[in-house]
Amino acid sequence: MTDQNQDELYMRRAIELAAKAEQEGEVPVGAVVVYDGQVIGEGWNRSIGQHDATAHAEMMALRQAGKVIQNYRLLDATLYVTLEPCPMCAGAMVHSRIGKVVFGASDLKTGAAGSIMNLLSYEQVNHHVACESGLLEEECRAQLQAFFKRRRAEKKAEKKARQAESQ
Repeated sequence: MTDQNQDELYMRRAIELAAKAEQEGEVPVGAVVVYDGQVIGEGWNRSIGQHDATAHAEMMALRQAGKVIQNYRLLDATLYVTLEPCPMCAGAMVHSRIGKVVFGASDLKTGAAGSIMNLLSYEQVNHHVACESGLLEEECRAQLQAFFKRRRAEKKAEKKARQAESQ
């Protein structure tokens, strides 16, 4: 299997995990940590259900990976995530010393891997994380856009129902 095929396989798994998040009413983001050809961590957004602002997909996957290898340092591991990491997650990646991050869709509002800032290769930090963007980007973006479109329609319908009740 070529590296490109393997990368796509892991990103497709991240997309499946993002669908789990969506089923739980969370923003559909999924993440997979791979080390030595083995998946050692998986996660999906769980902030709403766990009442935890740090329960992003990447954080969940990093936590699980650290437990699996019994070390918070994830040197030479790769993290695949459907959406560009936010500053919190990018910071955790730097602290975990992860080797590489591969993400699908860019995040033009909070992206910290190049869109609004780049914490992964910030000059003054002690570890720089290799980064690749755009893997299965259209699929990742479409998943997020469909979620937010549906959520906006639901909120609009709820508002309309409340207005009808009050009349």
